[in-house]
Amino acid sequence: MADSAVANRRTRIAFPNAKVNLGLQVRKRRKDGYHDIESLFVPIDWTDTLELEVLPKGEHSALHMHGLAIPGPAANNLILKAHALLCQERNMPPVRFHLIKAIPMGAGLGGGSSDGAFAINMLNQHFNLGLTADRLESLAAQLGSDCPFFIRNTPSLVTGRGEHLKPLQLRLEGWWMMVLHPGIHISTPQAFGWVNPDDQRPSLSHWENSDPSDWTGELTNDFTGPVSQRVPEVEKALTMLRSYGAKFTDMSGSGSAVFGCFPHEPDSECVRTLPPGWSGWIGPMAKP
Repeated sequence: MADSAVANRRTRIAFPNAKVNLGLQVRKRRKDGYHDIESLFVPIDWTDTLELEVLPKGEHSALHMHGLAIPGPAANNLILKAHALLCQERNMPPVRFHLIKAIPMGAGLGGGSSDGAFAINMLNQHFNLGLTADRLESLAAQLGSDCPFFIRNTPSLVTGRGEHLKPLQLRLEGWWMMVLHPGIHISTPQAFGWVNPDDQRPSLSHWENSDPSDWTGELTNDFTGPVSQRVPEVEKALTMLRSYGAKFTDMSGSGSAVFGCFPHEPDSECVRTLPPGWSGWIGPMAKP
């Protein structure tokens, strides 16, 4: 339970960030219905805003959502599921979360997973629960496949269904990224049905210490081809990034967001003049 110092601190705020996949291999379908994948996950600073507010005893935990519309009832959101999960670990008071949603959903950017993982971290920190990062990752894996990555939130080789993480060094200093989302929601289960698993390929771990100039034609996402063939907006977005001067382009996750890597800061006008319904982000690839 919270000590008196924590009890006097009624709120906490965090900024759950998105991720991109630098290469993604669908290696095999598992008996449990999931797929084993291998991918390089990199965090980017396209963020939501999440506030935690401690409520008096006897009230019910709640989630108030703002910004981009999120389908489904709040009770199904990973943020409230994170609170319920940690309540099984420790005795905690009810809380109210306020989420301002800015990361597009169904985009392959992990925004919902990030919200759930950040909620776990916030609760652990705010109530001094003392749970280790390993334990937090294990709990996050119960929320969703991409959630464990956002606990440590550092470039990683991701395997299994997403729960096995190995920190990876990449040479990202001086490189910039532009992400474009064409406003199309891609169903992840449907996208997996468009891909033929193959577990006979070399591991992506050999890309450690590489930079974007090494990746073109070599580091690929199994979803990009089949999704861009069926969703012309994805191919249009990739073509736009190449026309802006990106040295490496690909789709993130199962889409529909795509990204380009630039050896210099790209022109911000590119994301201010997107087609209606599109959104975009520009920022450095390396964390400060």
